Amino acid sequence: MEKFTKITSVAAPLPLVNIDTDMIIPKQFLKTIKRTGLGTALFHEMRTNDDGSKKEDFILHQSAYSKSQILIAGDNFGCGSSREHAPWALLDFGIRCVISTSFADIFFNNCFKNGILPIVVSQETLDSLMGHASKGANAVFTIDLELEEVQTPDGETVKFAVDPFRKHCLLNGLDDIGLTLEKTHHIDAHEQRFADSHPWH
Repeated sequence: MEKFTKITSVAAPLPLVNIDTDMIIPKQFLKTIKRTGLGTALFHEMRTNDDGSKKEDFILHQSAYSKSQILIAGDNFGCGSSREHAPWALLDFGIRCVISTSFADIFFNNCFKNGILPIVVSQETLDSLMGHASKGANAVFTIDLELEEVQTPDGETVKFAVDPFRKHCLLNGLDDIGLTLEKTHHIDAHEQRFADSHPWH
């Protein structure tokens, strides 16, 4: 998993509430277990017309936001079914951080396991950040995980809180497999002790 330390990017505003996982990645794209290639299907129904053409007015199709790594969205982001493809699609598109007033629990947990930082802020703060994000190419934010700070385009600093264990995992690029591999020396030592005490195995 890629480490998350600090990113600087234009933030894309998506002022909708209750964006569920089917809106993030529709069910017809869940046939794969690969984590790559799903970015093209991110927000498919919002991004695509019935004939398959792009909806040019969708925020991530606008040139200023087409490479955004930060998404600022309305309340209850990631609700609905528990598909892990949702953070996979966000990450494959290039989104590394989502800011909202609240997240669905399973989606929230899946973000950390896939290298995405979900940040919870108050409604007042979200409204302010959304306003900054509407400035197009000038909506450049910096997210500093170590300091737990969001720096807005006008230099304002917004603090956020993140669980220390999850912070450690993101800073060091540790998913569940990576966490297990950190214990390799303990596992090897245990296996050696077992082999020494059970030579007949």
